[in-house]
Amino acid sequence: MTLKKIKMVSIFGMFALCFLTHFLYNWFPNSLFSIFFPVNESIWEHMKMMTSSILIWSILEYFIYKKYRVNHNNFVLSLFLEVTLSIIIFLIIYLPIYHFTGSIFILNLITLFISLYFVNVISYYILNLRPLHKEILAIIGVILIYIIFGILTYNPPYNYIFFDKVENKYGINIYEL
Repeated sequence: MTLKKIKMVSIFGMFALCFLTHFLYNWFPNSLFSIFFPVNESIWEHMKMMTSSILIWSILEYFIYKKYRVNHNNFVLSLFLEVTLSIIIFLIIYLPIYHFTGSIFILNLITLFISLYFVNVISYYILNLRPLHKEILAIIGVILIYIIFGILTYNPPYNYIFFDKVENKYGINIYEL
């Protein structure tokens, strides 16, 4: 199996994991899961769904590289860029659509898939670069992203990106409007 084939499979694997990670907090509500998985239906909370799906899949992907002895470099840096850029790409595509059409399930899925496609293409190129030795910075970056997720889950700003229209609230069941 080649790196390119693995990255193509990764797009679909991450996409499928998003369906699972969407519900994990509802199934197992606890403080740890509230940091990694969506606690409500706000736009922001869905960034955790996508990010955690990328993180989980990337761990599986690492073992696939080892099993098939696929040459790659900069794995942790690639993971950090996938996580960070997925949020940025998704929001850049999704927010204008959301303002014109509102939340339409099929458009949400298409936007998610496109975001995962682009971050996997970028990841493919990062994995093919010479070793950049940025593992520590990338690990710190991923940890900081989840710290931000945790903070914003429990202390969301009053902004439409953080508002759950389904339950008419912000954050994790702390306060309602």
